Amino acid sequence: MRAVVQRVTASSVAVNGKITGAVGRGINVLIGVANGDNEKDADYLAEKILGLRIFEDEEGKMNLSIGDLQRSGVGTGILAISQFTLF
Repeated sequence: MRAVVQRVTASSVAVNGKITGAVGRGINVLIGVANGDNEKDADYLAEKILGLRIFEDEEGKMNLSIGDLQRSGVGTGILAISQFTLF
């Protein structure tokens, strides 16, 4: 299982011109799943992504995770997109 994570101010995905998913401030995750990947792998990757300290704190340091922001009530989201070409 592989993932590419990107901080975004807004992101959306469209299929045949119709938006099927969107998020405001948060992260965009492209996920590639391979044969042999299992639920344990997915759980590990989800926890890893939630813990990435890629958002600025009050002092401007990259010290907050998306999980921290969500727990503090800051409006954030995660847009996960299947991306088989990662493999």
